[in-house]
Amino acid sequence: MGHIRWSNFCHSYLAQKRLDEAETQLIQEKKDLVFIHGEDHIITGLSREMLAPIYEIQGRWEEAEKLLVQVMETSKTKLGADHPDTLTSMANLASTYRNQGRWEEAEKLFVQVMETSKTKLGADHPSTLTSMANLASTLWNQGRWEEAEKLFVQVMETSKTKLGADHPDTLASMANLASTYRNQGRWEEAKKLEVQVMETSKTKLGADHPSTLTSMANLASTYRNQGRWEEAEKLEVRVMETSKTKLGADHPSTLTSMANHNLRLSCQTTLWRTALQSVATSGAGCNNAFSILKRHV
Repeated sequence: MGHIRWSNFCHSYLAQKRLDEAETQLIQEKKDLVFIHGEDHIITGLSREMLAPIYEIQGRWEEAEKLLVQVMETSKTKLGADHPDTLTSMANLASTYRNQGRWEEAEKLFVQVMETSKTKLGADHPSTLTSMANLASTLWNQGRWEEAEKLFVQVMETSKTKLGADHPDTLASMANLASTYRNQGRWEEAKKLEVQVMETSKTKLGADHPSTLTSMANLASTYRNQGRWEEAEKLEVRVMETSKTKLGADHPSTLTSMANHNLRLSCQTTLWRTALQSVATSGAGCNNAFSILKRHV
């Protein structure tokens, strides 16, 4: 059986979360390809590249890393350090490092991929933008907000120009930038972008699309951090109810939306208790409770 048919079977297993069977199929495919083409053939490398995510899903990072290093080194030797397939293999390995919190190793590879992509493909090529977003994400995870922001802004502006303001990649870059603002407490800047993402997602994808629900949840989080409880609640309830209907009550996204809703209620309760305690301690009348509460939000 050819490797393309094997791969189709494996994608089917992954979609059904039948990881053990997918792993078995890919290991057999790799053995067959090694026998036919040898260890260092590019096609053999593809089977390794497909097997690595299965290990990652299971938290088998060392095994995934070993495979991806092999793929990267073979690509460098066979295709050259600046070949698109080599850059992809480097990005895959960098993502594995990032997922383990190995930020410096991830950053080093992502920088190489980005710089080479700029030189070979151009600063506005989709692959270059992806590499910039990957590097920005790595910086974001380290709390290096200004550096991440600079890259996310470049990705967003270029995506708007090259792909259009309503392209999914553009919306993703806007959401990433909004998240960077949100983590710096720059609520109004975050809100402005999040509203744009949400409204565009509703129009392009539909009100109950997972990406739209994510954008609504992000905006709700910003409202919650601003103490805009009613607006946050309205969005949280909509996300929660739609997730229950579309995905099921026990889906991870539904559970997350329920947790966010409960978090907001808990925050409000805590703030009211603080306000009432302040009223009791100061001897102020209950009419002053609202003004005291506002100082805490």
